[in-house]
Amino acid sequence: MTDSQFKPQSRHSFGEDVQGLLTGTLLVALGVLFFKVTALLTGGTTGLAFLIHYPTGWRIGAVLFVINLPFYVFGYRVMGRAFTIKTFVAVGLLSLYIELLPRWIEIGHIEPVFAAIMGGLLAGTGILILIRHGASLGGVSIMAIYLQKTRQWRAGWVQMGFDGVILLLGLWVLSPSQLLLSVLGAAALN
Repeated sequence: MTDSQFKPQSRHSFGEDVQGLLTGTLLVALGVLFFKVTALLTGGTTGLAFLIHYPTGWRIGAVLFVINLPFYVFGYRVMGRAFTIKTFVAVGLLSLYIELLPRWIEIGHIEPVFAAIMGGLLAGTGILILIRHGASLGGVSIMAIYLQKTRQWRAGWVQMGFDGVILLLGLWVLSPSQLLLSVLGAAALN
């Protein structure tokens, strides 16, 4: 597989790609902040980072960055250099934003239902921006895109299956009401 097989349909300048990566990851990070403030869960490698964060207290951004490391090797082999570099940058930015946003803004109160829906919508919009600029947030997204391109498996179904497993694992760290709101957030994201 080559980079050209995974490039977005329209070409963007370097500056547009930088803006897309900065904006997309910021929107996802805002969604993650909404989930964190209300102790909810999301899917993908970010969800795995939450599952590790809640019982251990480890920083979500750092855990997210480390979880994604093995996926870069696979991404480079099957998706190409440009996609992998942009994805590495996107995950790095997301990890950084996740750590910095609580220092930049303080959320005194947020209704959990609103947090689930708005967090999901923000994250979903950010992910769409990243895809449009030839990047992802690593992890299962790389696998899902690869399986869609090579086996015609719908990437959304692959991602949704993995997200379902993450949410089920949430039974060990969340209350039933938090888990239901997390499912609502995942629905809004997808």
